[in-house]
Amino acid sequence: MKRIFATLVLTLITGFVFSQAPNPVGWTYEAKKITANNYEIILTATVEHPWHIYSQNTAKGGPIATEIRFKPNPLVIVGKGKAKEIGKHEKTMDNNFGTKPIAVSYYSNKVVFVQSVKLKGNIKTNVSGIVEYMVCDDSRCLPPVKKSFDLKLQ
Repeated sequence: MKRIFATLVLTLITGFVFSQAPNPVGWTYEAKKITANNYEIILTATVEHPWHIYSQNTAKGGPIATEIRFKPNPLVIVGKGKAKEIGKHEKTMDNNFGTKPIAVSYYSNKVVFVQSVKLKGNIKTNVSGIVEYMVCDDSRCLPPVKKSFDLKLQ
């Protein structure tokens, strides 16, 4: 009886572990001081093969474009425009998002997003926000994911 119970428990645990949705993107966050009041916020996505993550500039009507949103902080001025993207930028026409092909821009392996911010004076504070993104491989896409970040500026 104990063996049957132990086997049943191990089977359930194994099923639970393997039923988890894949998480093919790892994120690191960094605030790099440039001058006394200027910083670069660096968000790095490391993407497992064969997945890819979409650019902030992917056309509407297709996959969810990566979006970085900073939480308002009256002590911080976020640079204008979207974050700079650093990585091997790829473009293709994709048939998977509608009745006609859509131009998509994406990165495989790794992409770095860099946004400049400026402090309003010689102070210590945090900059925080959310990065929302979507990943696909050649046969499927995962639902969009939101990841929070919070970095000290000092």
